[in-house]
Amino acid sequence: MANAIVSVPPPRNESVLGYAPGTAERRALREELTRLASETIDITPRIGGVRVETGKVARVVMPHRHTHTLATWHQAGAAEVERAIDAALTAHPSWSRMAWEDRAAIFLRAADLLAGPWRMRLNAATMLGQSKTAFQAEIDSACELIDFWRFNAHYMEHIYREQPASAPGSWNRLEHRPLEGFVFAATPFNFTSIAGNLPTAPALMGNTVVWKPASTAIFSAHVIMDVLEAAGLPPGVINMVPGPGATIGDPVLASPHLAGIHFTGSTGTFQAMWETVGRNIRRYRAYPRVVGETGGKDFVFAHVSADVDALATALVRGAFEYQGQKCSAASRAYIPASLWPRVQDSLLAQVAEIRVGDVVDFTNFMGAVIDEHAFDSIRGYLDGVRNSRDARILAGGGADGRVGWFIEPTVVQVSRPDLPVMREEIFGPVLSVYVYDDAQLDETLTLCDRGSPYALTGAIFARDRAMIARMTDALTHAAGNFYINDKPTGAVVGQQPFGGARASGTNDKAGSPLNLMRWVSPRAIKETFVPATHFSYPFMRAGD
Repeated sequence: MANAIVSVPPPRNESVLGYAPGTAERRALREELTRLASETIDITPRIGGVRVETGKVARVVMPHRHTHTLATWHQAGAAEVERAIDAALTAHPSWSRMAWEDRAAIFLRAADLLAGPWRMRLNAATMLGQSKTAFQAEIDSACELIDFWRFNAHYMEHIYREQPASAPGSWNRLEHRPLEGFVFAATPFNFTSIAGNLPTAPALMGNTVVWKPASTAIFSAHVIMDVLEAAGLPPGVINMVPGPGATIGDPVLASPHLAGIHFTGSTGTFQAMWETVGRNIRRYRAYPRVVGETGGKDFVFAHVSADVDALATALVRGAFEYQGQKCSAASRAYIPASLWPRVQDSLLAQVAEIRVGDVVDFTNFMGAVIDEHAFDSIRGYLDGVRNSRDARILAGGGADGRVGWFIEPTVVQVSRPDLPVMREEIFGPVLSVYVYDDAQLDETLTLCDRGSPYALTGAIFARDRAMIARMTDALTHAAGNFYINDKPTGAVVGQQPFGGARASGTNDKAGSPLNLMRWVSPRAIKETFVPATHFSYPFMRAGD
């Protein structure tokens, strides 16, 4: 046995490649895009290290070219879910007892594989399967996922090193045991990095996992499994079971071995899962850990001292990057009346420059929304604006689904802050703007705070420091990630731990030790070196 107190290599944020014309990374990415688009692969559930064909298949298509099939994928059913649970439980004893540095090494190797030979494949899969531009894929499926794997290993070491004090004659220790049972990870389509982090964060801490990726992100999920297997992840530690939500979720939530849920998705789905856990609570061996990040109706609030061009640029990038399909996307803005004419001019001028189309054309700033359901839902909101007396479209509003699910970047001005476009998560490229009277700052801050059930991200813009402090205080509970003079998107692992409260989730902060702590169950151990040999104490002796 090797005796050493080891440390994880100090993590650093992965550098973002630029993909500028003439660069090696641009050529490599184009080659991989061409290769993946030229073939149709077969994707199956992976259970206990085995690829399982179910025969019930569906297509993976490009959102921006929806007649093009990238893959066929086999849908898991109840039998596959039960098999995945059994595989996770079988793998649990050996994986949970593996030395922590050996678990860390697997994910550190996965990070290096993704930073090197697998980078273009996962980026290209994300671009084609989820309609991300080269830059949006790079910061997501490459950099952020690499960062999760490196920083999580570092945080794991930090958690294990924190130990209690010991009094003379005894030694106190704290163990961080994996949870008993399995963890269910349910991941969204919009971030490949989230899809990679939600199953691997619990796994890093010694848990075994049943993973349901979003049906619209199967292509990149398949590549993530390839990377993990290449890194040496043992069979059964993470079992991927793609399929319809209830088909996968019902048997998972019914299992007495459910130890935790790691979820990112819609508020409605998360609440339904929580309700089911509550109904089943007497069935479980232990109380399941429920960790979730759901929706957002994220705000940008400007003061009259704000820098107009910086504000307008933040609105454009915050609202329209990745077609507004970020939980953190800027969706509602509060702009003072005296500033609005200049903000409007700068905002609309920049929006007019935006190109929408196939992400393989690197001159496009936006691709397509994820599928027909999203397309129809967003178009419904736009129809509601057109039929409202209290809102008008200033830019965009068009939708064309003939070739891909394309929605124009849309700016809506409202005269009432309680309209659905100001309260409800649209999850598309729609920014709603409410112009407020300069003298009504405090009242409008209250409107912003109470204007939506969500509290994920938000941003304020001001140059007046006293106003920055005042606005920050007024919006204390309105956002779990709060930005000053920046867009409300783009949290970086190790810099801005991510999560929100209220209807936006449990605020367990992915990309920090706070999240990893949810996947362990501490055991305090006290060892006494010379125990007492009689029950009595000195105060019990006779005499004064």
